[in-house]
Amino acid sequence: MLWIQGLHVIFVVTWFAGLFYLPRIFVYYAQAEDDATRATLAVMARKLYKFVTPLMILAVVLGLWRLSYALDYYLSSLWMQLKLLGVACLLVYHVQCGRYVARINGGDNSKSHVFYRFFNEVPVLFLFAIVLLVYVRPA
Repeated sequence: MLWIQGLHVIFVVTWFAGLFYLPRIFVYYAQAEDDATRATLAVMARKLYKFVTPLMILAVVLGLWRLSYALDYYLSSLWMQLKLLGVACLLVYHVQCGRYVARINGGDNSKSHVFYRFFNEVPVLFLFAIVLLVYVRPA
């Protein structure tokens, strides 16, 4: 069981690395002055998204596997319910990142760098909440 938990944490960390960096690429794209820079950033965003998506899937699969060891306990715990809600929100965030990647690769520059800077902070908030829920486990 500890192997599953350890691998889950590793894939969560790597997924979050992508969730932190991908919106930064969006910021740089929105600030870019020339087409060549935008094209390079669009390719970087597409490749990073394709790289972190399997990491997300592995994090979720391993998390569900770990959850299955004591399903009744976890699903009856408010902290776990809130954690799972946070994970669901992060999955939606990941999909939205994919939409922005598709728009950027289509040449759409309709969002400002300020928008992407705020968008970039979303996973940080969820990371704080989820980690605190797991370690504090409020009743």
